[in-house]
Amino acid sequence: PIDRSKAGFTTKQTRARDQRAPENRRTQATMAPAIANKNFMGKRVAARQARAARVSVSRRNARLVCKAGAYDEELIATANTIASAGRGILAMDESNGTCGKRLDSIGVENTEDNRRAYRQLLVTTPGLGEYISGAIMFEETLYQSSSEGKPFVDCLKEQGIVPGIKVDKGLVPMANSNGESWCQGLDGLAERCAEYYKQGARFAKWRSVVNITAGPTDKALNDCAYGLARYAAIAQDNGLVPIVEPEILLDGEHDIDTTLEVASRTWAQTFKYLADQDVLFEGILLKPSMVTPGADSGTKCSPETVAEYTLKMLNRRVPPAVPGIMFLSGGQSELESTLNLNAMNQTPNPWHVSFSYARALQNTVLKTWQGDEANVDAAQAALIGRAKANSLAQLGKYTGDGESASAGEGMYEKGYTY
Repeated sequence: PIDRSKAGFTTKQTRARDQRAPENRRTQATMAPAIANKNFMGKRVAARQARAARVSVSRRNARLVCKAGAYDEELIATANTIASAGRGILAMDESNGTCGKRLDSIGVENTEDNRRAYRQLLVTTPGLGEYISGAIMFEETLYQSSSEGKPFVDCLKEQGIVPGIKVDKGLVPMANSNGESWCQGLDGLAERCAEYYKQGARFAKWRSVVNITAGPTDKALNDCAYGLARYAAIAQDNGLVPIVEPEILLDGEHDIDTTLEVASRTWAQTFKYLADQDVLFEGILLKPSMVTPGADSGTKCSPETVAEYTLKMLNRRVPPAVPGIMFLSGGQSELESTLNLNAMNQTPNPWHVSFSYARALQNTVLKTWQGDEANVDAAQAALIGRAKANSLAQLGKYTGDGESASAGEGMYEKGYTY
């Protein structure tokens, strides 16, 4: 037994401690469930927070998932085939009315047979595939055949040229605007694209325009960009690589800085809507205007200046995922459009920088042909000459040596329509 007096405890202290012991045991017993419950609640909060974090990550990942389209691999392959070194696009997609104007200029009647004969001259030109990677056709031409019965689509494929098709339905006046236009053709577009694919087309073109002299208004810019994006999504969904073409018209007296500003706004809006529509950038091609002063400005810029302004705008607006930039000539002369393209290929670019010319490839050809069968060989030689010149420009090797005086003739038409 402990001698409590020697341990320093008095009888009174011991008795007080013993009296408190039951109370302490009761207090501890009362607190134990509260402590246990606190630990339990803490675990529940932690578990709830962990679940919320997992849900947040899951939702974020769901937003990042991109649905692969049925034609994605084919679209990418087609776009890169067209955007191949030293080659560009022959635009021969003029409507029957516009083609009629061209034929009328050489005294040839605008009939289906004459239109077919002229397009046959183009698609059967020997060696064309060395310089041309794609050809845009009007719907009538897509279903036509040569005089020997060979479909034009097959004539192109034999030369390694990808057949393309114009799918828009033309420009119409925009209500409540200052002479601006909007492009129609979205109704029934999916069905048309599916039929064009069956016929052998593998890329498409839709031309909308922006008119600097008429504004351009925000509503016109929005309509242009949104229409192009909807078309691009529908074309890709049906296996066709879309050429996106918001043409900045040459009409007007504005300077080159104004063109740069409007082009920058237009392409910013266009890519915003393309992204909104989940368009595959690797499976599209662009057909921009070059950045130049207005046709009535009285100013002519050097090829180096045009290249500087144009590439500045494109580098600010176009993602490097886009395979190719295929410029329209927009009424420039054959010589001018080739010199400007050559200047843009003096330094490396993040995309294939090439051409998609109509008048700048065909003007001399048409004048040489004159609707006479005897002139077909000479006209085809003229086409090869222009195609080769622009092929060299795509490679940055064009010099302009040996060009005829007619190559420098301007082809600008105010308010030009296809």
